[in-house]
Amino acid sequence: MSSKPLPETTATVRVTRQSWQQGTIEGEVSAGSFEWHFQWRFRQNKNLSIRPSRGRALIQEPLGRFLEKWDYKLEPGGDYSFTIRANL
Repeated sequence: MSSKPLPETTATVRVTRQSWQQGTIEGEVSAGSFEWHFQWRFRQNKNLSIRPSRGRALIQEPLGRFLEKWDYKLEPGGDYSFTIRANL
């Protein structure tokens, strides 16, 4: 029995604004043919807002995990990436 490899898509994150005083990180994320803007309020129950809504369900959970893992290492102007286990 042969198993197919899981699909993978690389998501690219660019941090555009960060405020430790307000507890926010803002930026852009793209994966496949999708592009979104996000704002993460890490002091307010780790509230993550993503717009536009088109395709948001595909990126919300993996982006949230990425931000929680790397939040203190992310800097404005920085480009980062992570892998999503799906084809977008």
